[in-house]
Amino acid sequence: MNFHYHLLINEAAGSGNGKKTAEKILPILDKKQLSYTAHYSEYKGHDALIAEQLAKDTLMEWEAEQVTDSLGWFPLLIVVGGDGTLHQVLNTFHQLCVSFPVGFIPAGSGNDFARGIGISRDPEKALEAILSTNEPQEINVLHYEEKVSDREGLALNNFGIGLDAAIVHATNHSNAKKRLNKYNLGSLSYLFSLLHVLFTQKGFPILVDIGGKRVNFKKAFLCTATNHPYFGGGISIVPTADITKPTIDFVVVERINLLKIIWLFLLLLQKKQMNSKYFHHYTTSKLRIVSTIPQYGQEDGEDLEKQSFDLQLANKTQLLWCKKIVIREEGPNS
Repeated sequence: MNFHYHLLINEAAGSGNGKKTAEKILPILDKKQLSYTAHYSEYKGHDALIAEQLAKDTLMEWEAEQVTDSLGWFPLLIVVGGDGTLHQVLNTFHQLCVSFPVGFIPAGSGNDFARGIGISRDPEKALEAILSTNEPQEINVLHYEEKVSDREGLALNNFGIGLDAAIVHATNHSNAKKRLNKYNLGSLSYLFSLLHVLFTQKGFPILVDIGGKRVNFKKAFLCTATNHPYFGGGISIVPTADITKPTIDFVVVERINLLKIIWLFLLLLQKKQMNSKYFHHYTTSKLRIVSTIPQYGQEDGEDLEKQSFDLQLANKTQLLWCKKIVIREEGPNS
C-alpha cells in the first residue's frame, strides 16, 4: 500500500522541542522521497482545528479491505508534539464521532504516553517505526464523563483528582517548566511542584464505585485512574498497567503524616509502592469517583480548576499506527 503522510506538527511542544523534532524527521522523508504534507499548529487550539479539517476533507477510516483514495494512496496522520497535542487531536475525532489510525512522534516535555505505549522518544527511531509498519495496533484509552461540569472526552494517560492534579496545576502555572524544558529537564519541574504540594494538599473524602463495589475513603490524598504505568513525566505510578488490556487501573493514597509520605515516595521511585498498606490499587472495567469537596483535577496533564466531581470512566479503543506493542520498562534513551 502507498501512503501519503499528513504530519500535524506542534513546534511549540516541549518549549520548542516540537520544532527541533520536525527538523530531524522532515529531511528523512525527503531523502526517502516519501509523499507527505506538513501542517503546522501556530497557536493554542490550532492543532484541533487542523485535525477537524483533515477529518472532514482528507483522512479515511481503516478497514480490512485497505480502502485508499482515488489516487491509490492511504492518507495517514502523524502527530508530532507532546501528549497535549495528541490529546487534542483524538478528542477532536471523538467529538466528530470518527475514528482514524494515528501515528505519534513524541516531542513534549513529559512524554508519558510514549513511555506507556513503548514508542521511542528518539525522533528518527519513532519515525522509522511508523514507516516500517503496515497496519495499526488497537489500544485502550480512557473515556470519561464528568457530571458536575458536564464534561466528556478521552484521556490517553490518566485522569487525576487531588495531589497529582495539584502538582499539574502548580507545574503548568510555573515559569520553571519553560526554563527546564530548554535543557531537556522538563520532568524536574514536576518534582519541584511535588515538593511544594506535599506540604499544602489536604485529605478529602471520596466515594468510589469500582465495578459495582462501593468504597469510601475519608482522607484521599492522591486519586488517579490510568491505563498505562506512567504519569508526571516518567513516574511509574502503576507498573503493572497495560494499555493493550480493556481495564482501568485506579490508585488511591490516603493522607498520612509527612514521614510516611516521604517513605511512600521513596518506594514509588523504586516501583515498590504496591507493597505499602497506604497505597490502594484496583483494576476494573468501569469506575465512578464522587468528590463533594472541590479539588484540582487533571486529564493528560491539562489542569482543571477546583471543583466537585462526579466522574465516570470506561475504556474506548483507538487505533495507533505502530509496531506490535510490548509493555516494558524503558531506559533513559529509549
